[in-house]
Amino acid sequence: MADRAKILLVDDREENLIALEAILSSLDLTPVRAKSGEEALKALLGTEFALILLDVRMPGMDGFETAAHIKRRERTRNIPIIFLTVVDSAPDYAFRGYAAGAVDYLTKPFDPWVLRAKVSVFVELYNMHKRLTEQASLLRERLAGELPPGSSTAQAAVLPELSRRLTAVEDELDRVRELAKKSADPSLAAPLSDLSDRVSHLRAGFDALG
Repeated sequence: MADRAKILLVDDREENLIALEAILSSLDLTPVRAKSGEEALKALLGTEFALILLDVRMPGMDGFETAAHIKRRERTRNIPIIFLTVVDSAPDYAFRGYAAGAVDYLTKPFDPWVLRAKVSVFVELYNMHKRLTEQASLLRERLAGELPPGSSTAQAAVLPELSRRLTAVEDELDRVRELAKKSADPSLAAPLSDLSDRVSHLRAGFDALG
């Protein structure tokens, strides 16, 4: 489906990509493979991704260098990155991962349930961010195009629809909060707080019309 969130899987080993796809197969998302940092950067040029699962150890451009390029680009700097690496990696890898802009760092072999749970919440946040952006845009367009000063008739026709849409967004935010709470993942705090603020501002602007 065209509207499914896309996840970029970056690993130089085919068997690892197959394993990641199998772990994530039960989620409503579309995995996209890249077998090098260069392939990942090319994929990011024309496709929007909800999350990047990025292997640290790759020949040529490693995960840290790839992440640095991603974070330097205006279009991609806000895409969450979860680093993946083997358990015997250098002790400073985790620090370097977070310094490179990763939201999380998992060592292989990792618990498939933990990875699915993390990816699931990030996909939910991504989908909600898109819907919230659409609702905010719709609200601005309707207010600018259909609600001239003193137009109570137009307002009465438009506001019920916007109210239903906004309530649906608020309900979805509550559901995502519950998912984040169950996962107990601190990396979700910042994006969830940003979404909460945006929903609150949208609700305040809507209520001011009443």
